[in-house]
Amino acid sequence: MADGNRLDEASLAARLTRLDGLLERLEGTPGPTAREAVEAVRALTEVYGEALARILDRADADLAGTLADDELLAHLMVLHGIHPEPVGPRVARAVERLRAQLRERGGDLELVGVDGTVARVRLAVKGCGSSAAGILEAVQEAVLGVAPELETVEQVRDAATPAFVPLDTLTHRVRQPQVTR
Repeated sequence: MADGNRLDEASLAARLTRLDGLLERLEGTPGPTAREAVEAVRALTEVYGEALARILDRADADLAGTLADDELLAHLMVLHGIHPEPVGPRVARAVERLRAQLRERGGDLELVGVDGTVARVRLAVKGCGSSAAGILEAVQEAVLGVAPELETVEQVRDAATPAFVPLDTLTHRVRQPQVTR
């Protein structure tokens, strides 16, 4: 633990992973005791959510923004439906951070929009398709990290984007059958 009783990021990540595993096992356990334990966790989560909502009710805009900038608190606010910032601006900010990194490497990223539970992005990268897939995965992770209420991130492809044409198809001539008269 860092700062007395506070968790550092690594300890927090380890606890969250352990909590996910424990809850999965508990939810998969048959019987009334397991059901009551899951219900107790839900009730406790609701009470803590209400406590967090009351903190936000008393916070001015600057403090609410500072709290929302903390990744753990932001997740809790989304979980309880009390995040002070709409999903669109959160996603736009995450995309802009990644866009700067991609531009340094010769690529580009643009948020097309958020529609319901889907964020749509336009991605341009140099290299093979597997590198684009890896970058799209990183974009999904970053976007869903700031907006876990979304279900997915989709890549939008421009109709004008040329398809890949292998070089050998351009240099290889197809023989035309000879017609004899």
